[in-house]
Amino acid sequence: MKILLVEDDSRIAEVIAVAFSVRWPEAEMVSTSLGQEAIIKVETEHPDLMVLDLGLPDIDGFDVLKQVRLFSTVPIIILTARDEESSIVKGLEWGADDYIIKPFRQLELMSRAQALMRRYHLISQVAIPDYRDLHFGQSAHQLFVGKRQVSLTSNEVVLLTHLMRNAEKVVPTSRLADAIWGMDYPGSHEAIRVYIHRLRIKIEDDPNHPQYIHTYPRVGYSLQEKQL
Repeated sequence: MKILLVEDDSRIAEVIAVAFSVRWPEAEMVSTSLGQEAIIKVETEHPDLMVLDLGLPDIDGFDVLKQVRLFSTVPIIILTARDEESSIVKGLEWGADDYIIKPFRQLELMSRAQALMRRYHLISQVAIPDYRDLHFGQSAHQLFVGKRQVSLTSNEVVLLTHLMRNAEKVVPTSRLADAIWGMDYPGSHEAIRVYIHRLRIKIEDDPNHPQYIHTYPRVGYSLQEKQL
């Protein structure tokens, strides 16, 4: 297990490293304070998890996220002081799997990191049924829409597979939150709305007029051919 930590504050980096060494002693820590170096390390070190700060000295953390998502599905947790809703939405839309705001509790970071890794490994082991012209390739992160291939993040895989296993049924948002985080926490419904939007961009011909994933306001979502 290898964790890439991208953080320019040495004190925070040390706190995170200690937390992982205590709670996750088998993990190997690789760290950098620079965004450009982080992108290279994702390619060369092949980390199992990336913890990413946004306020980096060379390039913005969002640019790191965007560039990494061009070639990697590595699970990414954003850990930042930016608490604006627009930043949270942007991080999730650009492919982050989780977003934690500083100051943070070490136990919260560890529990969410471990939950993310459990999901990441679980989705690669469970058979996923096809739905219409949606089917997965050799990797659960590779989805085919007909002959067109798209890459999915871990949370997008969890959401879509949950909807595929319950095709033609309305799945409550709280159940989707539980499938991703193991709980329905404050802010999870907004995060799921962002993930659904990203999925629609990837699989729908017209995301504003979806033919696969339909929304049932104040209830949940459904994967079906026509909305009931």
